[in-house]
Amino acid sequence: MILTGTEIFKQVQKNKITISPFCKKNVNPNSYNVELGDYLKVYEEEILDSKKKLKTITIPIPDEGLVLQPNKIYLGYTKEVIGSNHFVPTLTGRSSTGRLGLFVQITADLVDIGFKGNLTFQLHAVQPLRIYKGMKIGQIMFWKTKGKIKLYNGKYQNSVGPRESQVWRDFK
Repeated sequence: MILTGTEIFKQVQKNKITISPFCKKNVNPNSYNVELGDYLKVYEEEILDSKKKLKTITIPIPDEGLVLQPNKIYLGYTKEVIGSNHFVPTLTGRSSTGRLGLFVQITADLVDIGFKGNLTFQLHAVQPLRIYKGMKIGQIMFWKTKGKIKLYNGKYQNSVGPRESQVWRDFK
C-alpha cells in the first residue's frame, strides 16, 4: 500500500520517515518531490567495465545551470537525506522532467528499507538539456511492508552525494 502525501507528512513528523531538509510544498498527493544536489559525477572511462572500480569526475552545477549531453550517464543525488526503518521508498522521475527528455532513475528505483542517506540517481538526456541545482528532479514514494523486516546495511548506506556503481565488488 502506498502512502498518501498527507500520510508521508505525518510519518515525517513522527520520525518514521526521514526527509531532511523537508519542505511541505514538495508534498504531492502520494509522493514527495526531491531536489537535485549541487554537483554531478560522470565516469572518466568511455567504456565502462563492470568488473573494475571506475573513476569519476565531479562536476559542480553552476548557478546558470549545466547542459547535459546525450549518450552520457550523469550521477546526481537528492539534496535531501532520505530513509525509513518502517516504509520502503521508491524513487522515480517526475513527468515534468520526462517531458523534457530527461530520464531519471529508470532502472533502479527501489530503496531498501533501513537505508538512510542521499539517494543517487542516473540522469540521461535524449538531447542537450540544461538542469539546475535545487530543481525538483524526481519524486519519492513510500510503501507499507508485509512480513518480517530486515533493515538494509549495505555498501551504499549513509551515502553523501552521488555514489558510483559498486557492482565490481560482486565479482570478488
